[in-house]
Amino acid sequence: MSWKVDLVVMLRSLIGDLDHAKYTDERLKQVITVGAYNVLNDADFSVDYTVSISSLSISPDPISEKDTDFSVLSVYKAACILLGSEVKTEAANSIAIKDGPSSIDLRGVTQNLNILYNDLCKKYDNLLKTYQYNNTLVGQAILGPYSPGSMILRANEFDYRGNIFD
Repeated sequence: MSWKVDLVVMLRSLIGDLDHAKYTDERLKQVITVGAYNVLNDADFSVDYTVSISSLSISPDPISEKDTDFSVLSVYKAACILLGSEVKTEAANSIAIKDGPSSIDLRGVTQNLNILYNDLCKKYDNLLKTYQYNNTLVGQAILGPYSPGSMILRANEFDYRGNIFD
């Protein structure tokens, strides 16, 4: 399958739009490409991806490459972008009206969306840090000729006083 199918379904499930009520597939593809572009700026991948926002393309296809890391990070970044936009929109609509015994309070909608937004963005940051940690040269050292560790590596070349065998 193509990323235009799989990643759209993944994003729909993250943002809770499984009934296609709020976003079209084209809008979600746009946001996914923006998310993928941001992910490329945040991390290095073994596959050299090219993301074009204007033509809504990601090549090579991360689904056919079986690059789960890139796919998941792109979807979570896209979810952060979408929910950030929703929080901004709902914040403009958050009002509280009291008229006698009746009242309308829409501030809770913004607060709940903001909690979801912060949660997804925190998960994205954790996933990104985990990816970066697991794909670096952690624990490797560069030993020079005068490092204590290099003497151990070359132990068979020295006698007990440190003189080189010929």
